[in-house]
Amino acid sequence: MHSPQAPYVRVRGAREHNLQGVDVDIPRDVLAVFTGVSGSGKSSLAFGTIYAEAQRRYFESVAPYARRLIHQIGAPKVGEITGLPPAVSLQQRRSAPTSRSSVGTVTNLSNSLRMLFSRAGDYPPGAERLDSDAFSPNTAAGACPECHGLGRVHRTTEESLVPDPSLSIREGAIAAWPGAWQGKNLRDILDTLGHDVDVPWRELPAEAREWILFTDEQPVVTVHPVRDADRIQRPYQGTYMSARRYVMKTFSDTKSPTLRAKAERFLTSAPCPVCKGARLRPEALAVTVAGRTIADLAALPLAELSGMLGGTSEAARVLTDDLRSRISPILELGLGYLSLDRPTPTLSAGELQRLRLATQLRSGLFGVVYVLDEPSAGLHPADTEALLTVLDRLKTAGNSVFVVEHHLDVMRGADWLVDVGPLAGEHGGRVLHSGPVADLAAVEESATARFLFDASPAPVREVRPPRGELKVGPITRHNLRDVTAEFPLGVFTAVTGVSGSGKSTLIGEITEELPGVGRLVSVDQKPIGRTPRSNLATYTGLFDTVRKVFAATDEARQRGYGVGRFSFNVPGGRCETCQGEGFVSVELLFLPSTYAPCPDCGGARYNPETLQVTYRERNIAQVLDLTVEAAAGFFADTPSVARSLATLLDVGLGYLRLGQPATELSGGEAQRIKLASELQRARRGHTLYLLDEPTSGLHPADVEVLLHQLHGLVDSGHTVVVVEHDMAVVAGADWVIDLGPGGGEEGGRIVATGPPRDVAGAAGSVTAPYLAWALAPPQP
Repeated sequence: MHSPQAPYVRVRGAREHNLQGVDVDIPRDVLAVFTGVSGSGKSSLAFGTIYAEAQRRYFESVAPYARRLIHQIGAPKVGEITGLPPAVSLQQRRSAPTSRSSVGTVTNLSNSLRMLFSRAGDYPPGAERLDSDAFSPNTAAGACPECHGLGRVHRTTEESLVPDPSLSIREGAIAAWPGAWQGKNLRDILDTLGHDVDVPWRELPAEAREWILFTDEQPVVTVHPVRDADRIQRPYQGTYMSARRYVMKTFSDTKSPTLRAKAERFLTSAPCPVCKGARLRPEALAVTVAGRTIADLAALPLAELSGMLGGTSEAARVLTDDLRSRISPILELGLGYLSLDRPTPTLSAGELQRLRLATQLRSGLFGVVYVLDEPSAGLHPADTEALLTVLDRLKTAGNSVFVVEHHLDVMRGADWLVDVGPLAGEHGGRVLHSGPVADLAAVEESATARFLFDASPAPVREVRPPRGELKVGPITRHNLRDVTAEFPLGVFTAVTGVSGSGKSTLIGEITEELPGVGRLVSVDQKPIGRTPRSNLATYTGLFDTVRKVFAATDEARQRGYGVGRFSFNVPGGRCETCQGEGFVSVELLFLPSTYAPCPDCGGARYNPETLQVTYRERNIAQVLDLTVEAAAGFFADTPSVARSLATLLDVGLGYLRLGQPATELSGGEAQRIKLASELQRARRGHTLYLLDEPTSGLHPADVEVLLHQLHGLVDSGHTVVVVEHDMAVVAGADWVIDLGPGGGEEGGRIVATGPPRDVAGAAGSVTAPYLAWALAPPQP
């Protein structure tokens, strides 16, 4: 028996995903790092086993109703776990937050700031005190009535609705109108109302143009359509709807993303004329603290906001002290350049996770296991030092910190290292080492050891000569002020700088219109789909060929099954209980809803009849369950499938399953899938590849594989530009553009440019010392 204060978390017989009956002991109250190549099984051990079991035990302790639902979700595949305290998970959320979500709402700082204005704000004479809700744009009490708290209004203009005024109404001058019968109906009604539909739009009287486009009237008239020779058309009652009314109604009411996108093309977005973009009612904007409105303070970088709060009145002291203590860990994690009103969708996964980590520091929890997912993702080496300080504080407060991580500096700062491997998928799933960091050096099988203890200088690479240059700028956007950059063509360029220095803004200005670009391929980390229906096979297009292979089998032909039968997105072959999703949503009342395998198909997605059709003794669900590596052997003689699979293997994704839902993929995995899709296309002419942190979330061994592909593109005559924090990648570039020196207002300038060895010696660059270390590590 172990006491509640057992010194170790002991895992026995873990078999989740690719784990091969793993037994491992991890001490409590330490910073333990789980590492290994992508797909080795480290996340299955940390999140899929340890955290999942802690969550299951919590559920077991609550109401019987919740307990019954938990049985639908299932327990992790593990023999037993002892010595496990309650756990808090901080994963990199893959889901897209809404536009109303912001830095302030994620950190709860908005609540504190609203309380400050409500209780201690300076009100106009005679104004009554407002509740804190009145300072929120997300409540009816606070939202500006004109823009409903969004800060922007969507309008239509004559120019947006009628792009070509030389056309007549009959020729389609009003581009915003629907096509087919509905558009003809509106033209016929205008004709009946006495408007000339055959003269060029610009020749119509101004008041007629205004009425046709913008009237809120909806007159009903009897239309006598022009008769076609071959069919009789009877008179009908037609109701007129102006172009603006049609666009606004479609934009706000339609459930079709295509129709909504079409309507959006005819709208112009502008700051709300009533609140000027502040999103709040006038009564809330009349209240100030230190002479500024809540909208003014929410727009300040947090570092500046914290400093400004120090000079507020004595009455506000308790509230401002609380706010500053909440902001402090955010500044410590290098996020002082963010403002409270910054929308969450514009943050990287790493920034979002570090914000939630800073919030946890204030929670005062004791005796729990924090399970973190790559907290260093998207961090400059200078910010990684601050991250280690914060993790150490969580540990010192009496907690265990388990981190899934690839960053070598975080591994070096750990008390305990769990290395999973040796390779990915079925070639991984074993614990190669669980113990002090230094002891990993003796483990020959470990891919991690090779990088962690390698002190040899970076190989001297011959820097490629450029074949021209691409001039970008001058740019004044976000924190860039009149910046001009020159990117050499035909080489590998790394754009560096601390978080918030302006790197993404700079490369965002590279467009296909610039001379010298040719074809532009931008490969970002956005998900390849927002629902589990989108997966690796559907995104790359290889699933179309797989379905054709199944439809061509003798069994499918005898049953009359076509290609559509093998799609899980349409009725026919799919399981109708889960509508081809493979799982059903389970509502947990007071907890977030979760998903359980479909009780009818068990996650297979198809109905039993479809699963009876096999190709080489596997049905369609079993094929979707194959890893890319296994599928490459299975489809070796089907050229179109084999080509797609080969490019996925080339970028190091052999461990992913073909049917792996888009929602389970990390940003780095999504980016490499996009890159693989691009690599399988025949390339003609010069292409410029833009990648935003392509090595984020990658083990150093996987980085080598990816770099081999990217340098291969340059050797083939293309240009590659990467935003990058991994100094090993920067050291191997031909050219470096370093931004800074800091983040937010402190950044936005080009600090140094040139080959890596030149930038490594640049004065005033935060990146330089780390790059110099990568080029020539100090010898032990």
